[in-house]
Amino acid sequence: MIKVSREVAAGPEEVFAVLADGWSYAGWVVGNSHVRDVDAGWPAVGTRIHHSAGAWPLQIRDATEVVSVEPGRFLELDARLWVLGAATVRFTLTPCHSGFGTDVLMEEEAVRGPGSMIPASIQGMLLRPRNVESLARLADLAVGRRSSVSRTEKMTNP
Repeated sequence: MIKVSREVAAGPEEVFAVLADGWSYAGWVVGNSHVRDVDAGWPAVGTRIHHSAGAWPLQIRDATEVVSVEPGRFLELDARLWVLGAATVRFTLTPCHSGFGTDVLMEEEAVRGPGSMIPASIQGMLLRPRNVESLARLADLAVGRRSSVSRTEKMTNP
């Protein structure tokens, strides 16, 4: 498993809210360019995000399915990408010891298809930078949502 982590200045529920918004997937997952549909009930086990990866017009259409979920704490996905295979992707959210914020751990491993035959060290060289950027985008969305909620509350409750 390739592991990357990041401390996010938002609570676990706020970070999980981004993970639970399937329509935001293409906004923070590096390489995904378009979400075509999100199954009702996402992120319940067995629900899927139908997405495209790559630049238009050479996009690959596939889906990512929820394997396991603990709202506010954990999400495991089976992320497929056409003939390239599939990867297991896990997000573990842990409250920071400081009392505010979330430690987000993202783990990814190619498990099926040609990608699974690539040695772990090479997978790490390819996936680690991508996943670091994905967590940075996830963090920005979580913090941005938190800030938006705070601004809205201030406007409605002066």
